Amino acid sequence: QMTREQYILATQQNSLPRTEHPQFYPVGIYGWRKRCLYFFVLLLLVTMIVNLAMTIWILKVMNFTVDGMGNLRVTKKGIRLEGISEFLLPLYVKEIHSRKDSPLVLQSDRNVTVNARNHMGQLTGQLTVGADAVEAQCKRFEVRASEGGKVLFSADEDEIVIGADRLKVTGTEGAVFGHSVETPHIRAEPSQDLKLESPTRSLVMEAPRGVQVNAAAGDLKATCRKELHLQSTEGEIFLNADTIRLGNLPVGSFSSSSSSSSSSSSSPSSSASRQTIYELCVCPNGKLYLSPAGAGSTCQSSSNICLWS
Repeated sequence: QMTREQYILATQQNSLPRTEHPQFYPVGIYGWRKRCLYFFVLLLLVTMIVNLAMTIWILKVMNFTVDGMGNLRVTKKGIRLEGISEFLLPLYVKEIHSRKDSPLVLQSDRNVTVNARNHMGQLTGQLTVGADAVEAQCKRFEVRASEGGKVLFSADEDEIVIGADRLKVTGTEGAVFGHSVETPHIRAEPSQDLKLESPTRSLVMEAPRGVQVNAAAGDLKATCRKELHLQSTEGEIFLNADTIRLGNLPVGSFSSSSSSSSSSSSSPSSSASRQTIYELCVCPNGKLYLSPAGAGSTCQSSSNICLWS
């Protein structure tokens, strides 16, 4: 229950006259908060302007276009690079072509290595171009001609094939072969000598249909230290020349009573003027010797002559 005084006070407050202009309280950011907000907005605007300027400068310097950037152009056939390009990481491509009017140059400070791998990622071929040597690791290495694609050189684990029509060795020491050589033709350069030499072993030339040695405009010499054998198992040895000379053959002598008497009766002047004629005799063992022709010939009785060595 309200008391009387409380009721009077309540009625008095309600009966007070109202003012004509009500009070409004402002809503917003004022003071240092407003200055900080303006500062951050200005800083953001400056950052955006600098970022836009840097982006435009980078586009200008790198020469960005619709087709690519700088020397890099993206075409329908692939990517085209002009000028000198440097790759710091591995490059994976399918084909590399140069321009029609310029060569393709691959340059490195150490070496240039080209690898080929199969679908399993295993290394199947490698070509390394270094400062000291060029190395190729593969199952078969081939060098082909530009016209026709003829194989000029090929090498694998079993054999090495040289497919050129003419193999020329220009070294002063010639060509050294550690094992056998199979070739249909060996010829020296014009005005040069052809020399086949085996310093410490024998030299063997074999052919199923014969070996032919020709000297069209010079002499043919065969020199050995010990013995020279000319052997024909089924055919014959044919010497065809205008003059056949056998030098340093031993001269056989045979003494008999008739030859001694005739020699004693002849005068020294007549023997000096007379020219001695020799005949070539063959021993049963194949040795040759010269014997004075005439009545005292030793070809018929050469048992004592064939004992020389």
